[in-house]
Amino acid sequence: MADGLSEDGVQKRRSSSLSGVRKAAVLLVAVGEDIAKAVLRDLPEADVQRITEELAELRTVTPELSGEVLEEFWEMLETQNFMVHGGLDYASRLLVETFGKERATDLLTLVRRSQEAAQGNLAKLQRTDPQQLGKLLDSEHPQTIALVLAHLDPRRASQVLDNLSEEHKVVSIQRLAEMRQFSPEMAQKVAQSLHRRLENMGDTARRSYSGFKAVADLLNRLPAEGSKKILETIEEGQPELALSIRNLMFTFEDLVTVPAATIREIVSGVDKRQLAMAMRGANEELRAQIFKAMSSRAVEMLKEDMEVLGPVRSREVAQAQQEILNLARRLESEGKVVLKLESGDEMLA
Repeated sequence: MADGLSEDGVQKRRSSSLSGVRKAAVLLVAVGEDIAKAVLRDLPEADVQRITEELAELRTVTPELSGEVLEEFWEMLETQNFMVHGGLDYASRLLVETFGKERATDLLTLVRRSQEAAQGNLAKLQRTDPQQLGKLLDSEHPQTIALVLAHLDPRRASQVLDNLSEEHKVVSIQRLAEMRQFSPEMAQKVAQSLHRRLENMGDTARRSYSGFKAVADLLNRLPAEGSKKILETIEEGQPELALSIRNLMFTFEDLVTVPAATIREIVSGVDKRQLAMAMRGANEELRAQIFKAMSSRAVEMLKEDMEVLGPVRSREVAQAQQEILNLARRLESEGKVVLKLESGDEMLA
């Protein structure tokens, strides 16, 4: 059998052995830089990264390979149009007449997989209106809501959360915080169901997921009163879970971002040895920020206390920092300090 020929004598396509991502990279090269930029702007970030990696590995693309990929892309577009406007039977009949039975079967399979992948990608919900998505999710199981929130960036997730009922807000946050991993197969089923419902109103390994951090980022973007209410409700039934979330909402290193007046208020209420212990684990930027908010005499005394401590255990440093954070949060809840400024806000004298 001649090289590149099938048993029936039809020449095989060079592109048939390429992965979908490699074909996408070849296609972008073939259509030119301007069109490629426009296409990449409309793709999810994860897809852009994968295609960019493929583009970096491409050395030379022959005119023959470019032509095959362009032709296959056009055929898939035509197949999709046939299916949309005339249904599966109509598309199948036209494709068989145009390309032959074997190629028609291949095209229909490719288009079906493409549609299923598009529907099964929860990240595409990122482009759905948050208000509409929130109302849709409000009738779903909390675990489903948590799964969707896990696939959204914190800003969009907080907008979706704001459109849920009070009951679902709390329980969904709990489920999200406790989430450690999720099944892509289940995610695909959820996404397909949501896409179908939206239209009626549009990796196989298990992946790890940091629920506490996602919840902290999400709640930091909610109005202060809303996040406070959610955390207080969680705290009533699961105090340890609420504490884990609070610990990630504002860390000791975040003190570098607070106003000097806040730092002075916090430092004035902290045991001096505890402050010295906590400062042993602080970076230079935070140390400078804290020293700046203190008098020169107080800074000298603090530095002396830090030196007197000698070698310390990291566990003791972390505990001292946590105690200072607890004080800072207590002062904030009493309205005495401000730990986080909203975007666009500023402190006025």
